[in-house]
Amino acid sequence: MARTRKALPTQVDIAHLISAGMLASVCPRALIEQVLSDTGKASQRERLLPAPAVVYYVMALALWREAPLEEVLRVVCEGLQWLGGGQAQAVQASKSAISQARTRLGPEALRQLAARVLRPLAPPAAPGAWYRGLRVMALDGSCMDVADEHANAKFFGYPSASRGQTAFPQARVLGLVECGTHVVAAAQIAPYGHSEQAMAATLLPAKLKADMLVLADRNFYGFKLWQTAHASGAKLAWRIKSNLKVPIEQVLPDGSYLSTVFDSTDKRRSVGQVVRVVDYALQNSATPTQDNYRLITNILDPQAAPALELAALYHERWEIEGVFDEFKTHLRANSTVLRSKTPELVQQELWGLLLAHFAIRQLMAQAAWARELDPDRLSFIHAVRVIKRKMPQAAAIPP
Repeated sequence: MARTRKALPTQVDIAHLISAGMLASVCPRALIEQVLSDTGKASQRERLLPAPAVVYYVMALALWREAPLEEVLRVVCEGLQWLGGGQAQAVQASKSAISQARTRLGPEALRQLAARVLRPLAPPAAPGAWYRGLRVMALDGSCMDVADEHANAKFFGYPSASRGQTAFPQARVLGLVECGTHVVAAAQIAPYGHSEQAMAATLLPAKLKADMLVLADRNFYGFKLWQTAHASGAKLAWRIKSNLKVPIEQVLPDGSYLSTVFDSTDKRRSVGQVVRVVDYALQNSATPTQDNYRLITNILDPQAAPALELAALYHERWEIEGVFDEFKTHLRANSTVLRSKTPELVQQELWGLLLAHFAIRQLMAQAAWARELDPDRLSFIHAVRVIKRKMPQAAAIPP
């Protein structure tokens, strides 16, 4: 260890080698180079900022958002050079050069990298991740402010507000989250004006598996989306709006009942889908009123998933709200607006953020399982602080 320390360039801190190396454990350089080749973004000639280094740089931006762009780039490149077998050399690049390198890379390589990396992690025996042999997943979306530039405004659009429009354009992010680990297993990014239902119709067919139980709030239900998700073989438990008609057809022993849902355009009600309905109410902690919930599920046998258990399980969906809070608050520190100035770089930055979050959550899950703990027992804030401690005078990412 002493010789390793001595061999390190004086500006490199071994703690940061470990911290930033977390990214490469999730995205090995060989995988990155394969994705770059597949997307036609591999460097055709030797550059000061080769494409693999730019990929790691984009992910590192999520970890050190408070740092100057040039400083993040410097520590990434020094790490690549040192671990590649050479001495770490000073890398000097202007903001313009960094922007040009990111523009050459574009968002597609990061999107495809995320498609290959993001996935559920919990093994069958993992505590807190399963319900009766089904992997508990949650589907939800959130919006993130992007820089108020003309190109961003035109591409992403603004939410409406009581007095005109909001201060910043917003990008919409849809995530399929594994509740037991908080990892985003699949995601999609779109302009604000895209509906979450439409995004889910594109995302879910390739990502849902028969061993999943997917929770979703009342903004997602639509007959066609329900059919699409049901056709995957996954089990579903979605809240529905109170105005959806689900007449009682058969009352079941646990108090739930069977009904049939139809497409709103099917006036003759010729093609329907049998569902099981679970009605319940929760006392509102802030007022003396009750909050009424109505869930539908394609688990028709009450013995396979009793109504009380499904009602309790549905509130695991709030795990995904915590995940979006991790994106918006804990990873982004005091930055409320994404840095990037163009739509392509905004999307690239968001994919980098998703990959960095996955890397942190994977590290936390592995640490928890090594001690036979539920990953929920570990603090995301503390994990981020450990990874980011001492804003990097230097860091390294393994090749």
